[in-house]
Amino acid sequence: MRRAKADADKMRSFAEFDSAAPSGGCERRVIARLEASTRAFEARYVVISFGGESCHLYEDIYCARGQAENLIKMREGQPASDRTSCQSPLANQLRLVVHTAAYWIMLTPRDAVPRAAPLARAKFTTLRLRLLEIDGRVVEKATRVRIRFISAFPDAPLFRLLTGRLNTAGP
Repeated sequence: MRRAKADADKMRSFAEFDSAAPSGGCERRVIARLEASTRAFEARYVVISFGGESCHLYEDIYCARGQAENLIKMREGQPASDRTSCQSPLANQLRLVVHTAAYWIMLTPRDAVPRAAPLARAKFTTLRLRLLEIDGRVVEKATRVRIRFISAFPDAPLFRLLTGRLNTAGP
């Protein structure tokens, strides 16, 4: 809720201008994203050599590149996929395959979390602790399986929502 209020207090603007390198280089376009809030002012500059609408170039291309880098970092660090210390290259390859599978298994539920929920951008270790390592009792009937959570499970509504979303998505 604080984040939504903070986003409402921000003002964003895009500016663009042409710039040439002092060494006589070719002229390039500079896109500036200016963001001001009650707490700070932030400016980011992207230098490009091709055309397009500045908002699209910044949000859809530049920010997507940054998101891809974040996902690569998460892929390397979260499920411990950087541990390839076996002497056999085949064993290390198998470890990478298993860690990649673990990454996709954890990424799918995280992507199903609503964007407004606090766990929408959570690290995999947080998801594991908050949504997978939970106490409860499984009650099996002939037509359904029910999970009865402990009363102190604060993420029970989110867990129910995720099981519904992932169940309808299918394998």
